[in-house]
Amino acid sequence: MGTEELDRYRDTWVRYLGYANEVGESFRPLVPLPVVWASYGVATAYVTADAIDKGQKAATAHAQDPARATRVGVAVVDTFVWQSLASVAIPGFTINRLCAASLALLGAVTRWPLPLRRWATTALGLAAIPLIITPIDRSVDFLMDSSLRKLYRAPGEPPAPH
Repeated sequence: MGTEELDRYRDTWVRYLGYANEVGESFRPLVPLPVVWASYGVATAYVTADAIDKGQKAATAHAQDPARATRVGVAVVDTFVWQSLASVAIPGFTINRLCAASLALLGAVTRWPLPLRRWATTALGLAAIPLIITPIDRSVDFLMDSSLRKLYRAPGEPPAPH
């Protein structure tokens, strides 16, 4: 029975840094805009660090391969694009729109004071994060398998695990 190396960017608490922007979007009704943008900075730093890590692992794994540079480039690009879509762009947009719609809806159908509506919107955004992760991840897998990965994956090769 083989043991797999622990991936610090995917198998530890560090993975949660990729969700920082969803938390920022959830708190958008309550915090200054620079706080929301800072959450995107944290998530983008996570994405970049994971891409660099996967490039370094590919460089080590293919040290004697004449196509080493290509393999490293593919590892970095695949990880960066996948993480950018699955951890930053799509979930950030999803939580942003969910929170904006819920704040507007609560304003239209309740007489709750604005601070209560803002807190309710934030709670809804935070509660939605765990629900959107897997469907977004699977959708990005499908999108990339159907497009970008066709450019660099050998026929019959399985997609990279995320």
